[in-house]
Formats: sequence, structure tokens, C-alpha cells
Amino acid sequence: MSYRGEAPAETAAPGEFDVAWAWKGGAVAGLAATVVMGAVITVVDLPTLRGAIAGLYGFEGSLVAGWLAHLVHGTLFGVLFAWLLSDPGLYRVHEWVWKSVLAGVVYAVVLAVVGAGIVMPIWLDAVGVAAQPGIPNVTTASLVWHIVYGVVLGALFPFVDDL
Repeated sequence: MSYRGEAPAETAAPGEFDVAWAWKGGAVAGLAATVVMGAVITVVDLPTLRGAIAGLYGFEGSLVAGWLAHLVHGTLFGVLFAWLLSDPGLYRVHEWVWKSVLAGVVYAVVLAVVGAGIVMPIWLDAVGVAAQPGIPNVTTASLVWHIVYGVVLGALFPFVDDL
């Protein structure tokens, strides 16, 4: 404290719970995870990319539109994952790969249930896709695809979080 009426100097060290939002790392990890997940979907259930995912934007039947929509969504969800891990309550989770992978899997299961299981069928109905799934649309295949996404996202994020 200053005795001459001057404001004290700001010398506080950063707190241990000050966490930066690693959005670039989240985008990179999300994009990579989406490519892997999309490759799995392409091999085992191509109609999902062509129909449902492309259909979200009115391009039902287009594989290119399905892939583009999927890449954008997965990248944005990677950014959201990074934002969630920047919460002080999750301090340093990304410093352990196994914890980051576990966080990625939990996050992916939530995406599968809420995003693909509830939001996606509502969205498809709203845009008039004829063969939209019922609600909830949680299948074993969808859970596996999303878990693949979560494992890759969580495994890669600790290595790209400082971009």
C-alpha cells in the first residue's frame, strides 16, 4: 500500500486457476476427430452422410454437402470442447491424456444423445426431410461413431491446446 495516495501497483501473479480458452487447439482436434469419425461413417453407413447430415441444409443426397456439414459441425464442437475445458473447475484436465480422452468420450456421448438423438431429428423435420428418424434417435452405431470422435478429440487436444 502506498502512503502517498498512489494506487498500488498491479503485481498479482496469474492465479493457478487462470485458464486460457484454447479455441485453436479445439478447432484442430475437432477437425481431426471429425475426419476420423466421418471416415468410419463413410465405410459403414454412407447414407447417413448423404441423407441425414446433408439434409440438415437442404442438400439431401449430396455426399459433398454431407461431408462439409459434418466437418463444420465437428470443428465447432471441438471449439466448444476447448471452451468447456477452460472452466476453472476442470483445471488441468487436458494435461493428462487419459483424463482428456475420458472428457472427450463423455462429451461425445452427450453430443450423440442430445445432438444426434434429439436436435438432429427435430431439425430434419423442420427442414422437411422425408425420412427423418424418431426422437430420441440414439443407436449403437451413432454412439460408437461419437465415441470415436470423443477419443480422437480427447487424445489430440493435449498436444494442440497451445496453438
